[in-house]
Amino acid sequence: MRLLHTADWHLGKTLKGQNLLDDQIFILNQLFDIISDQKPDAILISGDIYDRGIPPAEAVELFDEILNRFAEKNLPTLIIAGNHDSAPRLNFGSQLFREKNIFIASKVEDKPLNIVLEDDFGEIYFSMIPFFDPAEIKAKFFDDNAERLNFNDANKFYVDLARKNIPKNKRSVALAHVFLTGGIESDSERKFVGGSANVDAKIFSEYNYVALGHLHRPQKISSETIRYGGSPLKYSFDEANHKKSVAIVEIDGFGATKIEKIDLKPRRDVKIVEGTFNELKNRPRCDDYAQIILTDDA
Repeated sequence: MRLLHTADWHLGKTLKGQNLLDDQIFILNQLFDIISDQKPDAILISGDIYDRGIPPAEAVELFDEILNRFAEKNLPTLIIAGNHDSAPRLNFGSQLFREKNIFIASKVEDKPLNIVLEDDFGEIYFSMIPFFDPAEIKAKFFDDNAERLNFNDANKFYVDLARKNIPKNKRSVALAHVFLTGGIESDSERKFVGGSANVDAKIFSEYNYVALGHLHRPQKISSETIRYGGSPLKYSFDEANHKKSVAIVEIDGFGATKIEKIDLKPRRDVKIVEGTFNELKNRPRCDDYAQIILTDDA
């Protein structure tokens, strides 16, 4: 099975007050070009569809258009909520979307959503693990006297619950929106106090591939098959040296995984430019988003 893994679209995001909607439209159109070229069997979107819980109308309209384009292709599309999303809002219409092969998991359920897709070799189980506060797990599954859960314990509990519904020796993929210990952060991500949100990658060890969202730099954690898709655009100046991409993931009949990164080319780059006033004044004009550092004394 051939999968396309992306994450952290942050529709409605601004950069220093600059509306990025046109840039997001441009990069999402490029995503559909990649889909046409690579012909994946399913799309995985690992959270942070929107940049905030109450997104601007234009961001909702853009996502609506994207969902319609996925529906027209009848391409299985698996979406989870991230920490920037509002779970109830992202969940709107999710039951109807399933008729169009669009599956959304935005909140904690009694039984974590497992989507089963098939290829020539049989079934692959997809565990949908949206972002949640540990208090949600405690309230839903434990009594009032139970000890407070941290992010690692809460996610391990929910992942273990999801795996109970996956038969032994079946291939499996997890979608999750978490901060795994060892990941490299960016300024545009929402921070948690200290290491309070850290989750151990070992809780996903039984999956053939883990499609992660939350960190904006594409990166692997502990193994090639536990991977952050990264954001499609640079959303802060400390991401200036990032190479944004999507991952094409092939899983064979034995569960072995091959991963290829396909670079994305933005409408405008984000860069840091340094020099004297005269040096900068004489640079060729460009339309990129630039943080300018003047080295003049005055």
